[in-house]
Amino acid sequence: MALIDTLLNHRTIRKYTSEPVAEPLLNKILEAGTRASTTGNMQVYSIIVSKDQKMKDKLAPCHFNQPMIKEAPVVLTFCADFNRFNKWCNLRNAEPGYDNFLSFVTAAIDALLVAQNVCVAAESEGMGICYLGTTTYLAKNIIDVLELPKGVVPITTVTLGWPDENPEQVDRLPLESLIHSETYHDYSDEDIDRMYAEKEAREDSKGFVAENNKENLAQVFTDVRYKKTDNVTFSNMLLEVLREQGFMNQ
Repeated sequence: MALIDTLLNHRTIRKYTSEPVAEPLLNKILEAGTRASTTGNMQVYSIIVSKDQKMKDKLAPCHFNQPMIKEAPVVLTFCADFNRFNKWCNLRNAEPGYDNFLSFVTAAIDALLVAQNVCVAAESEGMGICYLGTTTYLAKNIIDVLELPKGVVPITTVTLGWPDENPEQVDRLPLESLIHSETYHDYSDEDIDRMYAEKEAREDSKGFVAENNKENLAQVFTDVRYKKTDNVTFSNMLLEVLREQGFMNQ
């Protein structure tokens, strides 16, 4: 399968067979990940590979006990990591100045770029993956479980293994909704209605609205899935993690 077909056929896999991922193949995929673009060729990220069942059991509560954490043969935690780079600078009589929010953003971008490379490489080999957006919610818990030192913050988690399901692709907004030519063109009410019409008309979307007793799909997001109170709570928790891990100094 051509690479572009791998990308176009992406599916989120939450159920995996018990077949392990061979170490040479996993290393090949991780090596492909490390070829991702990186700011200034600093590679300010680390990947924690979790295959031991006891460790996956410890990680599961950090991700609200989503079952794929325990069931996937491999769990990858991608971290923003200036710890290694800072140590190198200090050993070379170079004063690091990376204890700030901009440096965290730089390292977070690096971590996400390598994570996407890993995911595409895994899918090109016939494996399935699932991104977990819960990583930054309970980052402090993950830091404790994985024994992450100062200068290291978990950014995203990916489960990886051989698929035990073939789900339908989830919907995506039409291309015109996402692409702007030359400058940003803001959306009219009519644009929004047109661009979200297909998503709102889907049977699964209607089901979400009905089961949550809401008027429309947007309210499912604002009132149930990603509530402001939760956003504020987890934002404050993440900011505290950044302070504790040394990324909020002035």
